[in-house]
Order: sequence, then C-alpha cells, then structure tokens
Amino acid sequence: MKLLVMSDTHSDAAVITNVIAQNPDVDAIFHCGDSELSCSAPELQGVLKVRGNCDQDIEFPTEMIKEIDGKQIYMTHGHLYHIKSSLTALSYRAREVEADVVLFGHSHVLGVELVDNILYINPGSLLLPRGRKEKSYAIIENIENGWHIIFYTEEKKVIEEKTLLY
Repeated sequence: MKLLVMSDTHSDAAVITNVIAQNPDVDAIFHCGDSELSCSAPELQGVLKVRGNCDQDIEFPTEMIKEIDGKQIYMTHGHLYHIKSSLTALSYRAREVEADVVLFGHSHVLGVELVDNILYINPGSLLLPRGRKEKSYAIIENIENGWHIIFYTEEKKVIEEKTLLY
C-alpha cells in the first residue's frame, strides 16, 4: 500500500494537480483539509478529502475512515482535536475507531510519530509551511512490520525519510 498525503493547500489548485501528476503509482490520495476548493473541484476528483477550518463547502466530511489493504486509515483536519496543543484528543479518537494510521493537517508542521502501533502523519503544508521553509507532502508505504515515510517538497525533492517499525 502506497499513499499520497497532502494538506493545507489553501486555494492552490495547481499544486494539488502537480503533486498528483508526480505520483501516478500511489494506491490512494488523501487531502487533510483546508484546500479551500469546492468538494467537487476537478482537482479533488478521486481524492479522499475532509473539511478543514478554512473550507467553506459543507459537502466535505469532517472526518473519514477508509480501509486499504487491511489497514484502518483515519483522516481529519485536526482543528477539532486541538492538535496544535497535543495529540491526546486525536489519539483517543484514533483508538476509538481502531485506526492503524491517522492523517491530519492544520498546524502546517510536517511530522510523523508511531505511538502504540498507530502511525500519526501530518504532511505539512504545500502553501504556507511552518517549522521549516519547505512546502511539503508525504508518501507513506506499508512495509513488512512497519512503515516507510518520505516527506517531499512540491518539486518532489526529499525533505526527510523515515522507517518506523511496530
């Protein structure tokens, strides 16, 4: 299973299109909110997506649970769980939905953690990154006994690469 995860593109439809075009071999594409596009925008067709605090279209769900290759993936923007303060509330929800992977955005800060065998991924922002200068997205791959995560710039240059085993 190979997943493309992006977030916080804030009306930049072109960056969504470009990142998707650079990664034709993924099994699923996730947008963790604040696209600021309509839910039916052509750039978001085929993309699993949720509503962020800046999204006006009420057609976006606030959260999503998707099973891919036997892994339960939970996605939300993060603002409803106060992720800028702590992952505690989000981790309670993750356990409640029996998530293997939690995808979220909101803070614009890229990050990855494996806590109690649950993978938490924030891909950062493809428009207004915080904590570092590079605009970013993530590719997550399920490997034997773990996960391989690569954070890329919008030009697909590697920012950071990690393998986490469970």
